[in-house]
Amino acid sequence: MKTVLTRDEAFALLRKYNKETFHLLHGLTVEGVMRYYARELGYGDEEEFWGIVGLLHDIDFELYPEEHCKKAPQLLKEGGAEEELIRAVCSHGYGLVTDVKPEHEMEKVLFATDELTGLVGAAARMRPSKSVMDMEVSSLKKKFKDKRFAAGCSREVIRDGAEMLGWTLEELMEKTILAMRSCEDRVNAEMERM
Repeated sequence: MKTVLTRDEAFALLRKYNKETFHLLHGLTVEGVMRYYARELGYGDEEEFWGIVGLLHDIDFELYPEEHCKKAPQLLKEGGAEEELIRAVCSHGYGLVTDVKPEHEMEKVLFATDELTGLVGAAARMRPSKSVMDMEVSSLKKKFKDKRFAAGCSREVIRDGAEMLGWTLEELMEKTILAMRSCEDRVNAEMERM
């Protein structure tokens, strides 16, 4: 899987439709997480594609929250994205806002980690370090069980994602913490430059 978009073009496209710091941070985080998983799961030659899918997965959410994953195909097509990338982006809304079922392992990873990165990020902000670098799975599991904590992060989607990948919830949590550790410094540096 390769994309015709460069990383710079993809980031410019994200910024065209997203101005809020939270949405930009989330896009950069999911990009880094997807790149990590591409390398770890043996898709290193597709890392750029996985990363750009992660970066652009919520392209329509800030301006069109009621049409999330429905407006994305038009915005991505106008930005020069190919059908493979558009399909992958839409698959992360499976069962909630689209009927595009994640099939490729990359789509399953995106589905599983999108909500989880939000939960991990919220838990990290509560830590004295404000970082995932010292976060353990046991502390994340406590936050996961507290339905009031980061209530917007769907526990059901996270569980379904782990099952889709054939992993336990703990495995998904552990791998995603490691993925977020791998990109935290780069994401923070990029946010500071904006």
